[in-house]
Amino acid sequence: MTGSRGSPTGSKARYGRFGGRYVPETLMEALIRLDEAFTRAMADPAFQQDLSDHLTHYAGRPTPLTFCPNLSRSLGCRIYLKREDLLHGGAHKLNNTLGQALLARSMGKHRIIAETGAGQHGVATAIAGARLGIPVEVYMGETDIHRQALNVSRMRLLGAKVIPVASGTRTLKDAVNEALRDWVERVEDTYYLLGSVVGPHPYPLMVRTFQSVIGEEARRQVLEREGRLPDAILACVGGGSNAIGIFHRFLEDDVRLIGVEAGGEGLATGMHGASLCAGSPGVLHGALSYLLQDEDGQVSETHSIAAGLDYPGVGPELAHLRESGRMEAVSVTDRAAEEAFSLLARTEGIVPALESAHAIAHLVEIAGDLDRDSIVVVNLSGRGDKDVETTVSVPQGTGGSR
Repeated sequence: MTGSRGSPTGSKARYGRFGGRYVPETLMEALIRLDEAFTRAMADPAFQQDLSDHLTHYAGRPTPLTFCPNLSRSLGCRIYLKREDLLHGGAHKLNNTLGQALLARSMGKHRIIAETGAGQHGVATAIAGARLGIPVEVYMGETDIHRQALNVSRMRLLGAKVIPVASGTRTLKDAVNEALRDWVERVEDTYYLLGSVVGPHPYPLMVRTFQSVIGEEARRQVLEREGRLPDAILACVGGGSNAIGIFHRFLEDDVRLIGVEAGGEGLATGMHGASLCAGSPGVLHGALSYLLQDEDGQVSETHSIAAGLDYPGVGPELAHLRESGRMEAVSVTDRAAEEAFSLLARTEGIVPALESAHAIAHLVEIAGDLDRDSIVVVNLSGRGDKDVETTVSVPQGTGGSR
C-alpha cells in the first residue's frame, strides 16, 4: 500500500504491490540497520542542515529552471528545462551521493562502493567520497568503460578505484551484481551507495528522498515564472531516480507526468531498455518491479545508446505509478534521441546527456498535440560532454522542428 503522494507504508516498503526486500539473509540485517540509520538521519536537524549546506554551498543548488525561447517557438509550446546538468559534477546524481555519503559517515563506514553505467553516478560518488574523505570503489561494466571513457578518467582523477566487470552484458546490471557481491562479503565496514531508485528497501525510498529536491525546486520555480503549474513534466527513465525526483512533488497535482524509456532499435526488435513499456513484473536486485525477462523468467539483454538507460529494470515506485495510471510510460529510439541531442544543442546552445535527450525527443513527438500556452518542463538530468563521441552526425534541420 502507499500513503499520500506515493509514500511507501509498511516495514518493507511497498508501492502498491511493488518493492520489498528479496535478498539473502546475509544482507537482511544490514538493510534493517540502514533503514534505522536513514530514519534517524531524516529526523535529525543537524544531519538535515549538513546536507542542505553541502547541496547549497558545494553542489550548487538550487539549479535554474531555464526557458527555451527558440525550441518553444519551433515546437509551439512553452518549454522549460530543469537544469540538473548545471549541478556540480554535471548531473542530478550528486543530490543522492552527498546524502548517502553523509549517512555512511554517520554510520561509521570506512569504505564506499558503487555501481555505474553512464559513469555519472560513479563520478558523483567519487566527488562525495573525496569531499568527505571516504575511499570509493566503483564497479563498471567493460562495455560502459569503453563508451564512457571520459567519466572513467574523471573518477580516477577524483581518487576512486574503477573495477571493470566482464560478466554478462558487461553493462549496468552486471555492475550492480558485482557491487552486491562485494557488499555481502564486507558488510560491516562497507557502505553500498546505490545510484537509483531500485534495489531492496530502503534504497528506493532513500534515493527518492534525496532526489526530491529537484521537484521541490521546480514546482516553486515554475509558479514564480508562470503563476501556475505546468501542463506536463517529462523525464527519462532508466532506474528512475531523476524521474521520481521531479515527479514526486507533483503527484497530487493535475499535471501530466511522462516517463521516457530507451526504445533502442525499436520495441519490436527486442533491442531496447523499456521495462515499463515492454516488461513484466518480476524480482531484480532485491525488489519486485517491472523488468525485461524471457518466458522462463531469465533477465533479458538490453540495448540503449545511452549507457544510463541500459538497464533491464525500473524502480518500484515508478512501476506503481505506471500501473495505477498516474504516470505515462513511453519509449524513444536511439535515432530519435540522437536527433534531439543535436536539436537542443543547435536551438538553445545546451548539450544534453543522451539519457535526457530521450525526454526531449518525446516532447518533439507530442508537440503537435499541445498549444502555444501549454507549459512543459523537461528534467535535463545531465550534460552531454560524455556523449559527444558516441553520437553520430545528424543532418542539420532534423529533430522534428515544426
